[in-house]
Amino acid sequence: MSRQSWIGPVTLAGWGVQVVPLKPEHAPGLAAAAADGELWRLRITSVPAPGDEPAYIQTALTTDDRVAFAVLDGVTGLVLGSTSYHDIVPAVKRVEIGYTWYGRSVQRTHVNTACKLLLLTHAFDVVGVDVVGWRTDNENYASQKAVERLGARWDGQVRHHQLRRDGSVRDTVLYSMLA
Repeated sequence: MSRQSWIGPVTLAGWGVQVVPLKPEHAPGLAAAAADGELWRLRITSVPAPGDEPAYIQTALTTDDRVAFAVLDGVTGLVLGSTSYHDIVPAVKRVEIGYTWYGRSVQRTHVNTACKLLLLTHAFDVVGVDVVGWRTDNENYASQKAVERLGARWDGQVRHHQLRRDGSVRDTVLYSMLA
């Protein structure tokens, strides 16, 4: 069994959103969601720049330990953003949730909480993982607060961990939640 097939792909729906397997045909919707706030200009996110959506999707779909999703409005079907399971480790029943971003107009709404609840419920109750983790840029305070509101535990910080899109080096803040 591959790491990807252990956790997904799966379609999840509830609380006004759908989390569906990411596909190449989501590229125009991702472009529109990213344009809502020009999110590619933020150095603390992994949002594709205009025209980079096909490459973003291809990378997401071909990364061995990642299951990528498009996040859709549950009523209209509009693409609101994207999220993923990643760093999938079946041997220790661990996954992380990340690569998450949403258009500016749906940030700080029910969308993120709904998606996380769907992904957490699937991971813990269906797949049987023991731990779900999150990582975020040390300067992404909104993301840190959102993860903390879910009840995740702060696990620490890895200093000088990873390059940002602008070439600066970020520290990474780690969180987890046990089953």
